[in-house]
Amino acid sequence: MKVRISRVVAFAAAAACAASFQPIAQAQGAAPTDPQIAGIVVAANNIDIDYAKLALKKSKNKDVKAFAQQMETDHTALQKAVSDLAAKLNVTPEDSDTSKSLKSQSDEELAKLKKLKGKAFDKAYIDNEVAYHKVVINANDNVLIPNAQNADLKSALEGAKPLFQGHLEHAEKVQSELEGNKTASKSSY
Repeated sequence: MKVRISRVVAFAAAAACAASFQPIAQAQGAAPTDPQIAGIVVAANNIDIDYAKLALKKSKNKDVKAFAQQMETDHTALQKAVSDLAAKLNVTPEDSDTSKSLKSQSDEELAKLKKLKGKAFDKAYIDNEVAYHKVVINANDNVLIPNAQNADLKSALEGAKPLFQGHLEHAEKVQSELEGNKTASKSSY
């Protein structure tokens, strides 16, 4: 079943994913501008796609692979939607300390994940996704929406929470299954 995501919600979803590292920018006293939000969104979206591709390549667990496929599919659609909405809003994504830090932290996490195999990889990947989506929901409500200046962008961010919640619930379900099937899934590896 192909998931359709409206462009506005898609941009908001990507923006909120990017906001997970927004506290860095706030710690420096700078609220993100719309172009910086767009730049953070692009970075975060690429990162989520990279995580999903790694999980699709490394995992043998069907639930982890299904989740990773959903993340790759959704975030690939989001990346196109980000470009489309940014063009419509005449916003050029702009690099910031936050987007640079996001990329650096992602490189470190990817390096850790690449060293893991089997159940250890699955657990680390899903644990990261659960934590990430919790931060996304919080950042969307407390950083992005209050700082978005464009009404369309603000509306998109407000409309995105159900998508984030769905990703979080899916990740938590897989996390629970991994914890409950420590011995039952042994034959998967």
